[in-house]
Amino acid sequence: MAPSPQCAALAAAKEKKGMSYGQIASGMEVSEQRVIDIVTGKDHPTEAEFKKIAGVLGIADTVPHTGVHATK
Repeated sequence: MAPSPQCAALAAAKEKKGMSYGQIASGMEVSEQRVIDIVTGKDHPTEAEFKKIAGVLGIADTVPHTGVHATK
């Protein structure tokens, strides 16, 4: 079973789109493990990764880059 995203907005967007971590990774052109590390909070995304994951999941709202949303 895949781990749940730490961010409620990511979890909701992932569920709404019906996407797997592999599909998100494909859209971002990164590994599935990298996506899992980002969404579970194991590692912070770069600014570019932050924008890519939001784009792939269709998140258009401005998200603060603090707490679970911090970037490198």
